[in-house]
Amino acid sequence: MIKNLLTHPLMRNRDLDDPMTTELRRQLIHQKKFLEQIYVDWYRLIQADIPQKTGQILEIGSGAGFLDQYLPELIKTEVFYLSNMDVILDAAFMPFSHEKITAVIMTDVFHHLSEPRRFLHEVVRILPVGGRMMMIEPWVTKWSSFIYPRFHHEPFNPKMESWEFPSTGPLSTSNQALPWIIFVRDREKFSREFPQLQIIHIQPMLPFRYLLSGGVSLRALMPYWSAPFWKWVEKKFEPVMDKWGMFALVVLEKAKI
Repeated sequence: MIKNLLTHPLMRNRDLDDPMTTELRRQLIHQKKFLEQIYVDWYRLIQADIPQKTGQILEIGSGAGFLDQYLPELIKTEVFYLSNMDVILDAAFMPFSHEKITAVIMTDVFHHLSEPRRFLHEVVRILPVGGRMMMIEPWVTKWSSFIYPRFHHEPFNPKMESWEFPSTGPLSTSNQALPWIIFVRDREKFSREFPQLQIIHIQPMLPFRYLLSGGVSLRALMPYWSAPFWKWVEKKFEPVMDKWGMFALVVLEKAKI
């Protein structure tokens, strides 16, 4: 009952795999200034990690985002047709030449990939040495392990043994714990299977603000004017963010082996 009351009117009874849901989410992000500012902060973090190389910058699952406002040269992609996309593709079979993409960027997308190995092999193929993959994803901590299963509609299973899982649809398929599983829990396995992709850094973040913003599904729990205060609070949590972060910035770079 509480979750139903908190659901934003635009998202009530929406099919996650309907492209119109993503179109509405784009509208919702700009309406909810608290949430919009979180995306701005994410995009600035991503900008800071883009390698200084010539080449194309690719975003997987551009969907409801607006990263192109910060990176005008961005190639925007999605798995289904949307009005402002450049390319419609399956991330496991990308239509780009070998070593022609400088950076691959994702925001809240990796945990929806039911065949992450195929995607990672494609990333290795299209990136040159020194090219980077950057993602912002849900993360596994003590705090997020309490919050996600209780207040979020997507599955959260840190104990999932396999990296792959059945696909039910492009957005309804997910495991929010998948990035943590691959890049932390199974890091040794990842390094053996993908020695070209070196983990540069992982930065847990955002224990409170995204939750208070309501994200792309719920009503905002705090007014926009309170955002600077909550950002200040989160800064105080930086020394213990590995226990409190609900998201993380993950940066990988293709190395010569």
